Amino acid sequence: MSERKSHGRSKTGVELTDEVLEQMADEAEAGLDIANLRRRPGRPAMGSGAAASFPVRLDPELREALDERATRDATTPSEIVREALRRFLKAG
Repeated sequence: MSERKSHGRSKTGVELTDEVLEQMADEAEAGLDIANLRRRPGRPAMGSGAAASFPVRLDPELREALDERATRDATTPSEIVREALRRFLKAG
């Protein structure tokens, strides 16, 4: 009796044996049906276009105040910063 070799598990918990990997390779070589692939939804749009990340350094006291305000308002630090910038710049 031959021993089954496992290469770990997929994100969904499927054991990745030689047979499973061979089947996946065969399916990929035959051509993937893009329409049937499961797509995960991305983050919702925040404005007129794709949002860009903008890293900012904060001193520890300012960051603590930001986190406390976000907790008090039941929101995120990012949303507090966006709202503050909108008000300061009188934008959107």
